[in-house]
Amino acid sequence: MRLLLCRDDVDPNRVGWDGLTPLWMAAYRGYEGVVRILLGRSDINPNKADFSGGTPLTLAAREGHEGVMKLLLSRDDVDPNKPDIGGRTLLCQAARQGCEGVVKLLLGRDDVIPDKPNKHGETPLNRASCAGYEGVVKLLLRRDDADPNKPDEGGRTPLWWAACNGHEGVVKLLLGREGVNPGEPNIRGMTPLWWATKNGHTGVMALLQTPTSTTHSAA
Repeated sequence: MRLLLCRDDVDPNRVGWDGLTPLWMAAYRGYEGVVRILLGRSDINPNKADFSGGTPLTLAAREGHEGVMKLLLSRDDVDPNKPDIGGRTLLCQAARQGCEGVVKLLLGRDDVIPDKPNKHGETPLNRASCAGYEGVVKLLLRRDDADPNKPDEGGRTPLWWAACNGHEGVVKLLLGREGVNPGEPNIRGMTPLWWATKNGHTGVMALLQTPTSTTHSAA
């Protein structure tokens, strides 16, 4: 690689038949040394995406390669908020997969938007709550600019998803955040308590039993 990249007539951004650049593949595989060498070329494009909009940074995050992420994020021309064609940001993907190390790394940057939704209105907190990733939820709730009540396009808040899926730990974390509305319904009028009851999540039901909860929302 070093020998080839010493030549001016070698294009480090040239894609193969599959539309992938050398940097994309190195980031996907987690080859830190290779990524470092490629980033040493002044003409490298660190944001060149694949056909689905996945950049080297988003692929490194998806696979949990924190070392590669640090190398890419050290560049001023890498945008950590750039979404793929599904509108999913790097933080949203990491939160959805429960990658705490990646989430912590991203939230340590001032330019990362913790609430940026995908095309369905789902925020990183929404996705982490739905999957029950308590560690990720804790990290996101530490940010004052992460709205714990922000719903997706179906009106489903992070608490709604956590209650629906029976994630007691996440429900406790969300209810501990000031301003969380335990009776917030989705667009069909179903509250977190309604779904917890329907699905038989007795622990979640006990946590949600408050005078302000809407227990008989329309189905």
